Amino acid sequence: MKYRLKSHNSRLNGTINLESSKSESNRALIINALAKGNPSNIHNLSNARDTQTMLHLLTGQPEIYDVKDAGTTMRFLTAFLAIHGHGETITGTDRMKNRPIGPLVDALRLLGARIEYLEKEGYPPLQIHQIEQQQTNKISIPGNISSQYISALLMIAPMLPKGLELTLTSEVFSRPYIEMTLSLMKEFGVKSNWNANTISITSQSYTSTEYTIEGDWSGASYWYSFVSMAPVSSEITLPTLRKNSTQGDIAIAKIMDGLGVETRFESDRVLIRKKPVNQNELSLDFKDCPDLAQTVMVSAAVNGITLNMTGLESLKIKETDRIAAMQNELAKIGAQLKEDNDSWKLIPSKKLPEEVTIETYEDHRMAMAFAPLSTLMEVNINDPLVVEKSYPGFWKEIEKLGIEIQTY
Repeated sequence: MKYRLKSHNSRLNGTINLESSKSESNRALIINALAKGNPSNIHNLSNARDTQTMLHLLTGQPEIYDVKDAGTTMRFLTAFLAIHGHGETITGTDRMKNRPIGPLVDALRLLGARIEYLEKEGYPPLQIHQIEQQQTNKISIPGNISSQYISALLMIAPMLPKGLELTLTSEVFSRPYIEMTLSLMKEFGVKSNWNANTISITSQSYTSTEYTIEGDWSGASYWYSFVSMAPVSSEITLPTLRKNSTQGDIAIAKIMDGLGVETRFESDRVLIRKKPVNQNELSLDFKDCPDLAQTVMVSAAVNGITLNMTGLESLKIKETDRIAAMQNELAKIGAQLKEDNDSWKLIPSKKLPEEVTIETYEDHRMAMAFAPLSTLMEVNINDPLVVEKSYPGFWKEIEKLGIEIQTY
């Protein structure tokens, strides 16, 4: 199936319903399960497929945990089963079977878990037996790998008889996601100490509590992009967002200030408005917010802004190789993405086409990052339902802004 997007309003105006934070939801579900709490304790839970998959597996406790294409679910449940597993298998889609999990498995094995690779070394599927006797309480892991490995280890740390000292051996990427994990653990009664490059958590018990999930700042980024690309002055209201959010993707507010979007925080919502773009080049480090990169690239390409970027290493092991995918799709609108070792440069478009067809590569963020182009041209999106992974209501919300969606 394909969608054809056509805009009928030059000025965008309205209130958008955001999905709840998938990152918060998945962490809260794991922590709540470790606390032996009822799932109903978690309010405003995300409807994203990744989160609903996590909820289904935690409540169903099957012999085979099929996480589908949910990377966070795979990594968090792998650690969870190292505490509660009895030989269950955890698996996923073909793409998931090609996403590495070796660093997490190595760490869990050092702690005492018995984990076997059932197909390819270093990749799912896995068979997991719980830690019966903790072998060590000191683990070292690189800080520049997926923060999900680190968060997975931290969440099970208080359940270990000897606790855990986790040393990060290199520069820390996606630090806000680790801080989010520790903040949520604190909400459930667990104390931690992060001193220099070591995070220490003693053996202790989680306390079952109630928690309300915040709106998703990752999802908010696409509406920032709509305002940024809109040909005339526009304003969108985004409810359920917090100014003091622990989500790393709140960085979109600061980033988009340079791409023509003003942010105004109110008590329980955010107002975003179009403003003039006064620069033609930006330097951005995405190491703390890699999920924003695709959205920002498309916005910059349209607004004539050259981007000098770092911190994109993890994009190559996401739902697809996002660097390669962005190179392909940006070229269709006359922009270039060049890679030079650990840095990337986006050269913006000089002339936009009247119509474009976007491939989504089984990646929800590809569909949503390019959808705002519909304010400027006719956009065809192949396999648009990939958004179910994180933002099931995305296309319905787009229609509120006067963008017609045709199915063909």
